[in-house]
Amino acid sequence: MLKNKKAVLFDLDGTLVDSMGVWEEIDIEYLSMHGLEVPQGLQHEIEGIPFTEVAVYFRKRFQLQESLEEIMQTWLDMAMDKYCYEIPLKKGAGEFVRCLEKQGIRMAVVSSNHLELIRACLEAHGIADCFSVIITADDVEKGKPEPDVYLEAAARLKVKPEECLVFEDIVPGITAGKRAGMQVCAVEDSYSEYQKLEKMKYADYYIHSFEDVLNHTYEG
Repeated sequence: MLKNKKAVLFDLDGTLVDSMGVWEEIDIEYLSMHGLEVPQGLQHEIEGIPFTEVAVYFRKRFQLQESLEEIMQTWLDMAMDKYCYEIPLKKGAGEFVRCLEKQGIRMAVVSSNHLELIRACLEAHGIADCFSVIITADDVEKGKPEPDVYLEAAARLKVKPEECLVFEDIVPGITAGKRAGMQVCAVEDSYSEYQKLEKMKYADYYIHSFEDVLNHTYEG
């Protein structure tokens, strides 16, 4: 899987960390503050959408009076403790990241999440120093499934797209990596279980956990 690879690029939520359920809880709590219930299928509608665009979507769909900045700050305040103290790394993720570091393979986090949350989460798990670059959708013109975020990560790491391996948990992210000309490994996550067949179809590899990579038991 790592043959001829100079860089590994990780999505964060659902890939490096087991965090997707947290956002469902935040949506419930946030909308209840406005006397609203979470519509069925909301999480799937906003999957992979940049943080700022989700705020735009919420403001319009739920006719919220707060500014976009106020909405995003509320979400950040609600999520920060969870990202620092509650959300675990995916099984084997910490060991795999340290293994890559020892091999001199460059790493980046490429996420639709907010930069402040990403940094806080990586620092809380003691792996922030492993990543040379963090790219969010705010750094490029178009977010996933367009390839912009992954191409930007490769450019900042000074590697060619074909020298990169991407880890992603949902189809839009996998699509972004493939459109960037990179190999992609799909990561199993309970919140994208309904996409499993699509993920296996479009990705080059599939893992149940990062232990599969460490033990060379991944699926091609």
